[in-house]
Amino acid sequence: ISFLIKCEEAVKAAIEVGFRHIDGAFVYGTEEEVGQAIRKKIADGTVKREDIFYTGKLGSTFHRPELVRSCLEQSLKKLKFDNLDLFIIHIPVSLKPGPDLSPMDENGKLIFDIVDLRQTWEAMEACKDAGLVKSIGVSNFNIRQLEMILNKPGLKYKPVLNQVECHPYLNQSKLLAFCKSKDILLEAYCALGSQRDKMWIDQSTPVLLEDPVLGAIAKKYNQSPALVALRYQLQRGIVVLFKSFTRKRIEENFQVKQEGREKMMRETLLRCADLDGTP
Repeated sequence: ISFLIKCEEAVKAAIEVGFRHIDGAFVYGTEEEVGQAIRKKIADGTVKREDIFYTGKLGSTFHRPELVRSCLEQSLKKLKFDNLDLFIIHIPVSLKPGPDLSPMDENGKLIFDIVDLRQTWEAMEACKDAGLVKSIGVSNFNIRQLEMILNKPGLKYKPVLNQVECHPYLNQSKLLAFCKSKDILLEAYCALGSQRDKMWIDQSTPVLLEDPVLGAIAKKYNQSPALVALRYQLQRGIVVLFKSFTRKRIEENFQVKQEGREKMMRETLLRCADLDGTP
């Protein structure tokens, strides 16, 4: 419960600081709190609904075409929104439908489902046609998976965006070039480095924000390593997501919008490009 309260407070703080893009997902289990935070900021006159750009995500247990709209409508109900600004396929891996968002067998292994994601995409297109979403996109798709959608016979709407893990240690340069060639935005999550959860990452791997190159640039230009890493992505034409529950860090991250510092920007691009593939 405390996490959900922190989530609501963080969203309110982000809106107060100036952020207008809120990234959510069905599987996060926070949409009621996020919706409540946004509505409170609308009620007190800080923003209007049209000022907020909200991204929702299709859960992997809803990939069957007949289930896509159900997932979206559940999100809309929790958020108390009429529509979403952007709705994306969360991950190109289909799981067994049902109430469990991570269905496991008796051995603790995920139970997968076999779904043609081109059919899932057609259901996403239908949601757009119904006025429930303004734009549709994908997340965690590689080039081959993007091509599968783009080359689909009868494609009505191409993905406007692909959200992936992206930071100086994993700069996604080939995927970025491909997306730019197809006029698809690339959006970065984990822009400050991979999550440090023991389930996902070897704890001996380097921590991005402790990288000496980032540290040297940050010190030279009196910036934080986090701001250097975020500016690196923005300069490459990437939409950047950052996550924090702390108002001070939310305010600091918002400073990435500051103009100027061209010399720092050039140096950041050149030196951070060499970090790809670390460790």
